[in-house]
Amino acid sequence: MKKNRMGKLDLLVTEFCFGALPMGPLQANIPIDYGAHLIRKAWNHGVNFFDTAESYQTYPYLQKALIDCPEAIIATKSTASTYEEMEKSIFKAQKELGRSLINIFHLHAARATPAVFEERKGAFECLKDYKKKGIVQAIGISTHAVDVVEKAAEVSDIDIIFPIINIDGMGIIRGNTSTMVKAIQKAYLRGKGIYAMKVLAGGHCIDRLVDAIEFVRNIREISSIAIGVVKEVELDFHLLHFNQQSIPQELLNQCLDRKQKKPVILNFCRKCRICSETCPSGAITMGSDRPLINYEKCLACGYCLPVCPEFNIRFA
Repeated sequence: MKKNRMGKLDLLVTEFCFGALPMGPLQANIPIDYGAHLIRKAWNHGVNFFDTAESYQTYPYLQKALIDCPEAIIATKSTASTYEEMEKSIFKAQKELGRSLINIFHLHAARATPAVFEERKGAFECLKDYKKKGIVQAIGISTHAVDVVEKAAEVSDIDIIFPIINIDGMGIIRGNTSTMVKAIQKAYLRGKGIYAMKVLAGGHCIDRLVDAIEFVRNIREISSIAIGVVKEVELDFHLLHFNQQSIPQELLNQCLDRKQKKPVILNFCRKCRICSETCPSGAITMGSDRPLINYEKCLACGYCLPVCPEFNIRFA
């Protein structure tokens, strides 16, 4: 599989990045053994780049699959704001991934504004310190916002940017596909490594699977594309597609027929608004007695599930 250098650091990553979010408790919640099987199969077929986050709760899948693969490149993220919180996140990642070196550690900042580097200064300082110690190889930020990509391009200690980008512009904050591409190009010219998220817009582009992926592949500043996998047929498709091999029509049909689960609000709600404040795509608003989900905006990221204090949101 083709590999690209990402940024100025010595990170040579496969064009396909295995996204671990959907296999975990926030979405499909598949058994650890099966998830680890998929990850290991990807590794055995040449994929060397894997994306996760503390909030995804998918470290056990990666540890089980890659414990004997120190060459694998793993990116993770934390929503920590303070130095102490980020330090705990680093230790947790080391322990639960079974790795002393974390290749890429992001500020997890989907909805943040350009003030994020000041608002989470303590966490950012912690990442810088642990990079100096050789425990974090690269510092990144994951974001849905165009202006945060633009700001990150100017921050010397940011090595990697992980922005949302898709053919429809879904989920992009304070901008659209065109302005996000321009921000990515600016960051690339500043020496930042770029890999992309949400290229299928949470399943909204599944009926244009190949076109949606190719749209992002053709943005030359992007080194890798993170796509979530929960089924073997999905992985088989990506292994063939990113290796420029022909895809059997039956396999393509199985991928196109995938039923996309969405969050639903159960009966009890105390109207705390935490879910609507957390939603990175602005898909949740408050109705008279419960939150309302705009499924045309929903990216099916699952971020709303763990923040509900009543455990009132489920995927179905």
